Amino acid sequence: MKPNELRKLSAEELAAKKGDLTQELFNLKFQLHTGRLENSAKLKNIRQDIARINTILTENKA
Repeated sequence: MKPNELRKLSAEELAAKKGDLTQELFNLKFQLHTGRLENSAKLKNIRQDIARINTILTENKA
């Protein structure tokens, strides 16, 4: 997701989005270790999205 799109969301929506992405990251890691993952670039993209959300949540607290 783009940072501008994330900044428009409320803190509750960001927390929910972060939870969904964390669950998806877990599932992708599981697929990676069982040899069923087709696109390993998704791991990087999801980790970056989680980091963006964490950054925006921190910005909103300050």
